[in-house]
Amino acid sequence: MPQRMLPPVLVLVSCSKPTDDVSAGLRALMDQPWERKAVHVAIAIGDDVDKSVLQCFIGRPDSEPLRANNSESLVKFIKWNSTIGETTMPTGETPISTIPGSPASSRPLHFIWIADCSGSMGGNKMPSLNAAISGALPDMRQAAAANPHAEVLVRVVKFSSGASWHVADPVPVEKFEWKNPLKADGVTDMGKALQLVARELGSETMPKRAMPPVLVLISDGQATDDVSEGLRALMAQPWGTKAVRIAIAIGEDADKGVLQRFIGHPELEPLQANNSESLVRFIKWASTAVLKAASSPTSQASDKGQTTNVPLPPLPDLDDTQDKKVKPGDVF
Repeated sequence: MPQRMLPPVLVLVSCSKPTDDVSAGLRALMDQPWERKAVHVAIAIGDDVDKSVLQCFIGRPDSEPLRANNSESLVKFIKWNSTIGETTMPTGETPISTIPGSPASSRPLHFIWIADCSGSMGGNKMPSLNAAISGALPDMRQAAAANPHAEVLVRVVKFSSGASWHVADPVPVEKFEWKNPLKADGVTDMGKALQLVARELGSETMPKRAMPPVLVLISDGQATDDVSEGLRALMAQPWGTKAVRIAIAIGEDADKGVLQRFIGHPELEPLQANNSESLVRFIKWASTAVLKAASSPTSQASDKGQTTNVPLPPLPDLDDTQDKKVKPGDVF
């Protein structure tokens, strides 16, 4: 090996347990001066691999084998090793934050829609909301893909007479689909919805290394239960205070005072959607621009203990007079 050479990159890929003396191989490898400077990466294909052997090959406690449980993740890891993985630090160590799936790379970011499904959301409001969220998904996936440091997980809470999870389990945004449209019926138990979200933002359920969650509250009316109790429960959670909280008021009857309390930010007001066109615009903004801001590497609210989380992007245009294609039936 030439003396002026950069540290080599060794990538070990395995799907099963070894059948010979791995220890002898590791000793022979470590006897070579260049091997001790090499970047070691291991990819475990499936669950039958002896990951302890792969960990010995890596030789670093802060880096674990990359687990590829499907063809998509295997392609991602192989691509990384063929591109970013070629660049090493002068010491021969790989920046762990660039490894997909490593402890310092994909920090979870929980994105939760909190949707009013009361009877007043009937007419054209609920179909418009369903269409807006469904139509924003491609742009949302693209925004998430632009930042590999964040793993965006989507869930949905619905509230009317009570509150429940419309999508209970966190779904990676690339797999999230709007299969079951929301339906309008009942009253407006917003406080119960906030308590439901609060229970999922506790320190026992949220990982310490998560990014600030994004909570988008959408409502068209007045709450019929104790919103103050729900807000107290939400803000009692550290992740509730650190969350990026956005509110969209559908129509003029929405209680913007309550939505403002939910936001808790004097410089950010509820977004007023008076027609389907403006609702689409606001949903897209929350799904893309806000998501990008919350998932950027500079978003470190989980480490700073600040209440006003992430610098938000410029608000979308709020002038409904620019909605040239709005039809009379689209007005809320």
